[in-house]
Amino acid sequence: MTVDVVHYWVSKSESAALDIFRKAWAAAGRQWADMPGRNKVEVQRIVSERIANGYAPAVMQWNANEGSRELPEMGIVLDIEQVARDDNWRDVLPATVLDRITYDGKVYFAPTNIHAENWLWTSEAIFRDLGLATPQTWDEIFAAADKIKASGRLPVAIGGGPWEISLIFNNIMYQKLGSEGYARIISGDQVMVTDPRMIEALEMLRRVSRYVEPSAARAQKTWADATAAVGQGDAGMQFMGDWAKGELAARGYTVDKDFGCSLVPGTAIAYFMVIDAFAFPLTNREEAAEAQQAFARMVLDRDNQVAFSRIKGSLPARTDVDPSGLDRCGQLGLKMITERKGEVSAQSMAMPAQMSEGWIGVLADFFNDQTITPQTAQHRLHEILARR
Repeated sequence: MTVDVVHYWVSKSESAALDIFRKAWAAAGRQWADMPGRNKVEVQRIVSERIANGYAPAVMQWNANEGSRELPEMGIVLDIEQVARDDNWRDVLPATVLDRITYDGKVYFAPTNIHAENWLWTSEAIFRDLGLATPQTWDEIFAAADKIKASGRLPVAIGGGPWEISLIFNNIMYQKLGSEGYARIISGDQVMVTDPRMIEALEMLRRVSRYVEPSAARAQKTWADATAAVGQGDAGMQFMGDWAKGELAARGYTVDKDFGCSLVPGTAIAYFMVIDAFAFPLTNREEAAEAQQAFARMVLDRDNQVAFSRIKGSLPARTDVDPSGLDRCGQLGLKMITERKGEVSAQSMAMPAQMSEGWIGVLADFFNDQTITPQTAQHRLHEILARR
């Protein structure tokens, strides 16, 4: 049968990475019907409408996070436990990944890759021109931003997505509150939000906001546009997950020649993990389950995992891969994952979807509106967690 695949991997690098799976599926003599959405929200809408109309898609892209467990709870997705058992997934996937793809003892999601959100990308051209070293502290980040701004160039690139602001804040929050405080907050601890250090974190976020383009100028830009600005030397820095590396590579830029990569200062022992995956809605079509299981097996193929991550900029979900297929940044990340050092759930993975969206919205409003005080933002963040 033909599998219809709903996804939001539409940037240049994302589409190229997805081609690894498309070609592997075709090589097995099977058909793939592409159903792209512009973003995660649109994919969720497409899937919801299809399920409501009794014609669920066979495959859908989904982040394996806290909220994803709602799918097996509602009984609308196929478990792929037999595939996981036959192919020994529990022996080759990190514990954090297994926890996110499992519900009530059964595996429901096929993880494609692991992303980390806490990376700082720098323009080698700008940093060389201004004699700047890779920032090792936040003070050095701001000092670099001042020099870049004085040279007439954009210090920090960012697109129009509210979630991009939350990525910046997660790094700051971890640096200010430490691993325990960070973990408590993203787990929904409303009391921790009232900690005075949250005001310091918000004040630092406000400071970052003064080094980006005005919100109106970036409203129509994407994270990929911001990444391209760093690669081509139009902007000095970007705080973004390692999917930015995939985009830079897709546009012809090379690590340590055109761009630099490092973990954001203060997060060196943390790895803010985002797990991309596919889920398999229950359908009323004959042979669908067999095709869905074959799709899951194809996604976890060791060679496909490495090839996909090399293009996507991510890490393979499997730990039993040859690290030589990854660049310097990827090898560093894989080493941290396999050694189980600093595995920390990203905020978007740990919070339930509705809570996460509210949290991100408050931070975006604060970032884009200089009249909102840190105290007001802190109160609103507290309200978001208090609704749990």
